[in-house]
Amino acid sequence: MSINTYQTEVAKRFTIYNSLFLDLPFSDIHRTGTLLPILSTKCQNGFEKDKTPKEIIQGFFDEMMTQNSEQEKHDLLFKMVQYVERQVVLFDSIEDAAFEKIHDLKGKGSVAALIARAGNDGKKEALIQKLKTFSVRLTLTAHPTQFYPGSVLGIITDLESAIRNNDLGNINLLLQQLGKTAFINKEKPSPLDEAVSLIWFLVNVFYQSIPDILIRLLKSLDVPLHEWDNPGLLKVGFWPGGDRDGNPFVTHDITVKVAEKLQKWILRCYYRDVRKLRRRLTFKNVEPVMIRVENGLFSSLFENQGYYKSKEGLIADLMEARQGLIDFHDGLFLDQLDEFILKVRIFGFHFANMDVRQDSRKHDGLWDELIEVKSGKSGLDKYKALPENEKINYLLEIDGLPDQSELSDEFHQEMMKSFDAIKTVQKENGEEGLHRYIISNCQSVLHILEVFQLSKLRFGKAGKDLPLDIVPLFETIDDLAAAPEIMRQLYENKLYSQHLKYRNAKQTIMLGFSDGTKDGGYIRANWSILRAKEELTKVSREYGISVVFFDGRGGPPARGGGNMNNFYASLGEKVENEEIQVTIQGQTISANYGKQVSCTYNLEQLLCAGLENELYPSSDKNLTEEQRQLIDKMADISYQFYKDFKSHPKFVPYLEHVTPLKFFGQVNIGSRPLKRGKSSGLKFEDLRAIPFVGSWAQMKQNIPGFFGVGAALAKLKEEGEFENAQKLYHDSLFFRSLLGNSMQSLAKSFYKATAYLKDDKDYAEFWKLMFDEYQRSIEMLLEVSGMDSLLKDNLTSKESIAIREKIVLPVITIQQYAIQTMLETGKEDRNLQMLILRTMFAIINAARNAA
Repeated sequence: MSINTYQTEVAKRFTIYNSLFLDLPFSDIHRTGTLLPILSTKCQNGFEKDKTPKEIIQGFFDEMMTQNSEQEKHDLLFKMVQYVERQVVLFDSIEDAAFEKIHDLKGKGSVAALIARAGNDGKKEALIQKLKTFSVRLTLTAHPTQFYPGSVLGIITDLESAIRNNDLGNINLLLQQLGKTAFINKEKPSPLDEAVSLIWFLVNVFYQSIPDILIRLLKSLDVPLHEWDNPGLLKVGFWPGGDRDGNPFVTHDITVKVAEKLQKWILRCYYRDVRKLRRRLTFKNVEPVMIRVENGLFSSLFENQGYYKSKEGLIADLMEARQGLIDFHDGLFLDQLDEFILKVRIFGFHFANMDVRQDSRKHDGLWDELIEVKSGKSGLDKYKALPENEKINYLLEIDGLPDQSELSDEFHQEMMKSFDAIKTVQKENGEEGLHRYIISNCQSVLHILEVFQLSKLRFGKAGKDLPLDIVPLFETIDDLAAAPEIMRQLYENKLYSQHLKYRNAKQTIMLGFSDGTKDGGYIRANWSILRAKEELTKVSREYGISVVFFDGRGGPPARGGGNMNNFYASLGEKVENEEIQVTIQGQTISANYGKQVSCTYNLEQLLCAGLENELYPSSDKNLTEEQRQLIDKMADISYQFYKDFKSHPKFVPYLEHVTPLKFFGQVNIGSRPLKRGKSSGLKFEDLRAIPFVGSWAQMKQNIPGFFGVGAALAKLKEEGEFENAQKLYHDSLFFRSLLGNSMQSLAKSFYKATAYLKDDKDYAEFWKLMFDEYQRSIEMLLEVSGMDSLLKDNLTSKESIAIREKIVLPVITIQQYAIQTMLETGKEDRNLQMLILRTMFAIINAARNAA
């Protein structure tokens, strides 16, 4: 796509439609809209002249509001923020409406392009074979970085449609509605509310997009739909309602309720489709069956004793109707029926695959209490004194658990009930509904076997064939390094090895990009994860185990986001490629998968990245020993540089007292607390990755997305190895993707907004340290890539970021004005705190992948 297309379809349209805001019949909006461009210009000019946020805002007040009271000035700043929020929504909608024009839907990375290429190269059969075993699973998480309530999401959907149709009258009405609709939840959503808001995307987007891709794919390859035996080629995972580590307010009861909601909504989708289908299938020997199907779905939806208990019963009836079409009616409308049967096979009675997740330390605590109830205090002391291998033997020999009512810790009782919830969901929604238990902060074989044994005993004696996959999550740099040896010992455990045989010799391992980056910095985290994958693949292949990697990624590069398709396309043969599994969270859900067209495009890109890896292995995906040594060296340098930065005496105080970190716990966007643990002070280890990365994004400093990159490249230059780095950038897709995503973080940074800190008595040296690395990283990245500006190889992204940053600049200035004022006075001002809180929404929503 040319940059001219983007200018015409997005930038110019924004200018035109943005002017409609000024014509809205609300006096406060008109006044705000008239003053906002003046403030915006003052911000741009002020920062160019090195003015501080306080000087800019004060100068604006002195010029435009000399007669107004302090309260009126303060109220205007609030209105400015609200106005900018609506501009961001308008810009999002314009960008979404132009999606097909600014992306090549049939170009590189699309299903159409892959099939054409495979056909030309005589690889069609190889592609079909790979499709039979391959899978992409996108897991939607309830991580709270999407601030729009449902009412606003509805307006956004309608606004995009009106813009697509150039319907000026309707656009004007919707902007009026937007002007009067609240953007903020009055209270925090419950975990169930979060689940319901994400089910909206399942019903309105994924239910259409996934079958659409699969049907086009199979028809293009001449594979009959009814013969296809891998309906799980594209799947949606679902964390709301099961992620206890992510959200300690989730209970066993909520897990069951969310599963019920998922089933109700998929049955509604089927019921709607069957009613349409029945209008066509009006023939003898077919219509009675379809009436039975419609009535059966109605009964399952609206009556307590549902007619259908599982997808198998529904499919059996549909196959009877199918046979009737073939035997008596020459297969009339068979295609439509086959397409519907495929949908039922894809989504079953579960709609999405739920997971349960809990922290390993919680399982340690539960076992301590279980052992104490069973063997007394002395028995627990003896157990705790044992070495790990003997602890494992002790646990695996236990043949029964105390009843949960014997436990005094309510949280432990709740943990026990979560296994009952898994059984309930499997009974009602099928095993696909919930078949994985993920262990966060996994650091040993014991951590995995604690959950394995709990599950077996809780599932009852029949638990010898345990219908549950136990998934370790390795997050920190040390844990990633230890992971291959942990898995080797696990595979050698006789009982666990038998369990894996029953689970088709497949082991899922989750890797945490977010916490990895927080712990080890940008290059070290990404490189550690790639190396861990290679080693885990090697160990798993040695034991005949098919390993599946599940990547815990956030939206921005600092948390494993950025361009994911390039990342998956860059993995060489040393990384197992049976499935791609990844978490999608925050605004990334609505930005990349929020509309059918963008969802289809991004799903195809991910699918094709994995398939091409197999069909077209290339040398630039396999790093040579020299290339590995070079990346290793960079990772070591940047890790040390980042570690020194983290241990700076001002690091935690800066996060706590300067950035908006503490306000993340106050925004009504999610039901999760700010940090793990109950410690009163701020401990870096307990801090969750979202507020950590989000705080740097609010300050427009984006430290976790680039810090150490400049230091590493500069060191190579100093030691005469820079040419090797330039060659590596040219030759390796992995390295190019890594640095390209870092460029995105830098492009979204704006250090002029916080430059006032260079004169702060407490934080001057600390700010300068960040700023120097920011400048050095830009300089080094441009030199290593041969570009003269950041993101020159991705002009659409560059232009989009530039416009978004310009829209949100007044809000950034207002936030920093409030922070600067409080720092200088040394007083907590409630009005200024509320202003900071209010600006956070717009800054995050404008960035689209900020946390």
